Amino acid sequence: MRKVLIANRGEIAVRIGRACRELGLETVAVYSPCDRGALHVRYADEAWPLDGNAPRDSYLRIDRLVEIARRAGADAVHPGYGFLAENAAFAEAVADAGLTFIGPAPAAIRTMGSKTEARRAAEAAGVPVVPGTLDPIGPEVPEADVCAAARRVGYPVMVKAVAGGGGKGMRLVEAEEGLASAVRTARSEALSAFGDAAVYLERQLRRPRHIEIQLLGDAAGTVLPFVERECSVQRRHQKVLEESPSIAVDHGVRDRLTTAAARVAREVGYANAGTIEFLLDEDGAFYFLEMNTRLQVEHPVTEMVTGIDLVHWQIRIASGERLTLDPRQAITPLGHAIEARIYAEDPDHRFMPSPGPVTHLRAAAGPGIRDDSGLIAPGEVPIYYDPLVSKLTAWGPDRAVARARLARALHEYEVEGIRTTLPFFRWLLTQEDYVAGAVDTTWLDRVLDAREGEPFRTIDEDTAELAALAAAIHACAHEQAAHANHSASTVTTPLASGWLTAARREALQ
Repeated sequence: MRKVLIANRGEIAVRIGRACRELGLETVAVYSPCDRGALHVRYADEAWPLDGNAPRDSYLRIDRLVEIARRAGADAVHPGYGFLAENAAFAEAVADAGLTFIGPAPAAIRTMGSKTEARRAAEAAGVPVVPGTLDPIGPEVPEADVCAAARRVGYPVMVKAVAGGGGKGMRLVEAEEGLASAVRTARSEALSAFGDAAVYLERQLRRPRHIEIQLLGDAAGTVLPFVERECSVQRRHQKVLEESPSIAVDHGVRDRLTTAAARVAREVGYANAGTIEFLLDEDGAFYFLEMNTRLQVEHPVTEMVTGIDLVHWQIRIASGERLTLDPRQAITPLGHAIEARIYAEDPDHRFMPSPGPVTHLRAAAGPGIRDDSGLIAPGEVPIYYDPLVSKLTAWGPDRAVARARLARALHEYEVEGIRTTLPFFRWLLTQEDYVAGAVDTTWLDRVLDAREGEPFRTIDEDTAELAALAAAIHACAHEQAAHANHSASTVTTPLASGWLTAARREALQ
């Protein structure tokens, strides 16, 4: 392998580019028009344009990506995560073009990409699955049959997209009268997001934890599982904070989880990086949930507690190397790591997306801090893609130190021009339940609902902003006054010209 096309954008494209450079490989970036000046473009050895901004016209164009790889002389393609990372047709197109796909085989992607087929594979491997349906429920299945299946599974039940992920195409149903509506909505959302309207049913466990096992596999059949990641802090089924190891997992549970994950991977002949996700109940029983056949967003926490570079190993395995890692290094955590996914969203307005130009950016640094970001200033968070600003990860010798370092780094981090979830995370790390590790997949939604719209921005933050604005107003007025004629004139300031909201004008006057 000599030259890698990175079929992605943002922080993960930068992350892959860095790994390639460390391994002595050339890199080819691709970019949509709005990403022309993005960091991943600047970091690569060369960059090729895509046709449009919308994903279907850019990062989802299989034909165009393969064409660019061939024209650029690349001999391998890394899909990152999202976009085409779990698309078996893309992996096949790359292979058909004589290129190396840095990921699992298309057959494994196809099997584990179907939630129902993945459940069958887990059962075949002897791993418990959450009670539910094994066959896809397409639009042709009569409503009476769906209701009968739900009664067999048992309420409350989750309606889930067969081809789904990331919380899309999911609906919780507490009783039968809400089932038909939930199925229709989930099917519509699944069709829009994944091009497949099929759903399945799965019993909703009461307040489970979301625990996942990272693994690597090679072509010789070796599968290496890693220490678990705790991903229970979720908002509307979306992960927002991840850590490793889990406070709820002891050595015995860890051994059983890693053994089960390896068995599922071997069942499908899995090679390269992947993650098996489980639900863990209060009694320590766990159930297979799904497999992600790609690198995970939260992979930095695993790298920080094991010292193993997962992207390096993705590339090495795709090049034909066998795994030579010590299993004890992968499964024995060295300290603790916590990752916060910082998004361009306004947490004070129901986490509405906040794309737009970034005028100032100062990333956090210092002992134990890792910042994975694809953003620069001046720059922009485009409206077309996932609005991730940074994956900010902190390491410490124990959980308390890691949490303290992350809290410090969140206060250091500065982003101006857009709203971000920084204030939300500063609040989150102070919550007693989180500090104690007493969380589950429903905890954050319950806490947020109880806040009833209370703002996350603190008085100190508002005061600091007002002070900065006041200083700017004073400087502007002083400069204009110095250049004004002695005759009567009007001095235009940010305050007078309507740059501030009425409430803030009142506060400053």
